[in-house]
Amino acid sequence: MLNELTELEAYTTFPAYTAAGKRDTAYLGRFTFDMIMDFIGFHRVLTILARGYMFDAKEPDIDRARRALCAWCSLPETKKAAQKAAWQYETTFGYLSDEFPSLVDADGRGWFYRHVHNVIAFVKAHPELTSKSAQNKAESLKKGFDTAWRKKLIQLQIPIFHPATEGAWTLRFDDVLADALELGPLQNRDFDLPEDLKAKLRAHTPPEIPLNVTETLVKYYIANKPEDSDWVVLPVANFNAYFGSTMFDRKWLPKLPNDMFVREKQSNGVGRYIVLNI
Repeated sequence: MLNELTELEAYTTFPAYTAAGKRDTAYLGRFTFDMIMDFIGFHRVLTILARGYMFDAKEPDIDRARRALCAWCSLPETKKAAQKAAWQYETTFGYLSDEFPSLVDADGRGWFYRHVHNVIAFVKAHPELTSKSAQNKAESLKKGFDTAWRKKLIQLQIPIFHPATEGAWTLRFDDVLADALELGPLQNRDFDLPEDLKAKLRAHTPPEIPLNVTETLVKYYIANKPEDSDWVVLPVANFNAYFGSTMFDRKWLPKLPNDMFVREKQSNGVGRYIVLNI
């Protein structure tokens, strides 16, 4: 979560589709089933992608970043699809494969589309290595993912002030590109905590929470704290994916020591928090 360059690599390089046992979900890569099925945590994913492709030149290339997002999100055209009118939004961007070969192939299969279908194929082929819950979710994705993701991709492209925009659509390429432009190039923002702070965290971290969880939360807070507020946005869904477990959200966050961490209620995989006395 602190090394944004590594994070971009996780969103553009396929993981090894394997598992050491039914609790191992490494085959999901930097995603969880909740992210894939409910499309939560995608603001950060898309912003990392946009920043990764916006700042290769001396000046920010917003159009290139938008094309990269389209390529990554692309789906192959359906066999029954009618030819689109000029006003309709595309969902197949195979023509961008020469510019972004790692993000989309010539058939319009974007990186995310291929990753989800690779996950489905792995889970279905290896019931001995995957949980019953994962198998049920893979079956649900097999039946409904393509339709849901195509609809989402259309929503992502609709401008903020377009008459068809709905208030419930909280994520659009325009929002992502604006945030990417403000945040600037990707960085490795990882660092070592002072020894006295590490000792304090060791003393305050409950035994059921891995120490690296509280250390990472403190480092993320320090690296992302704005000048005009004590609150830092906590991308809970993305932290789940980073730690490879929804234990972060469901078990560890609720047990953080109150004398060091203050949190607001989260919504759609995002919340806010303050780290005290650091």
